[in-house]
Amino acid sequence: MRTASITRTTKETDITLELSLDGGQVQVSTGIGFFDHMLTALAFYAGWGMKLTVKGDLQVDGHHTVEDTGIVLGQALKEALGEKKGIRRFGSAFVPMDEALCFTALDFSNRPYLVFDANMPQPMIGDYDSCLTLEFMRALAYNAGLTLHQKCHYGVNAHHITEGLYKSLGLAIKDAVKVEGSGVVSTKGVL
Repeated sequence: MRTASITRTTKETDITLELSLDGGQVQVSTGIGFFDHMLTALAFYAGWGMKLTVKGDLQVDGHHTVEDTGIVLGQALKEALGEKKGIRRFGSAFVPMDEALCFTALDFSNRPYLVFDANMPQPMIGDYDSCLTLEFMRALAYNAGLTLHQKCHYGVNAHHITEGLYKSLGLAIKDAVKVEGSGVVSTKGVL
């Protein structure tokens, strides 16, 4: 089974995550309703099983909760993939969400990089700062060893844009982590 369990406690957050890349129940509790919705969608479209509990300093704001969740999820992805033997490695997906069209392309290259091109027309989505989507994606990419490109081609609603980005991320990850062979997909022989 491709799984990982991580607990991370700092002065700002306390996070417990159980991740299975091959499916299972999804339970998410971060204290930020919209973020729970996005992480549940991400897990669903990636085909994961995920149990995630986050207690963060929400009396400050959501930044530490969202960024630290990205760190832990990235670490869990890296651990669950191990040496990445047999995985497709690359994935991409478009997701239309009403008026918004979002795209994700990624590579489990072990060379972390993020290109993020998505303007958020509204600053808040419920209790979620829309600028935190960038922080989550950066933390995820750098801790998973993931080259990640995301773009919103157009859209006027930050909820739709953000949801399109999370769902396209899930679909692209699902494609990239499919096991198709036994070796590492790299001309170097290692990632």
